[in-house]
Amino acid sequence: MASATPVVIYPPDEDGGRRVRIEGAIVGRAFSMQDVAAFMQEAGLQQFDEMDVVRSSLIEWRGGGPDVWAH
Repeated sequence: MASATPVVIYPPDEDGGRRVRIEGAIVGRAFSMQDVAAFMQEAGLQQFDEMDVVRSSLIEWRGGGPDVWAH
């Protein structure tokens, strides 16, 4: 993960899912912080958990922070 904010979490869609982009590639949709943590783990940060999702400077939240999951 080379760039300053390599992870972008997009605003919730009509189903409450948020697209997750890691280093330029869409890796899926998250419906909770646990889902985001799982994507981060798959990207190589095996120790990443939900608290890391909340406080990480690696993540740029668009359309609301980690507590926003409804459209």
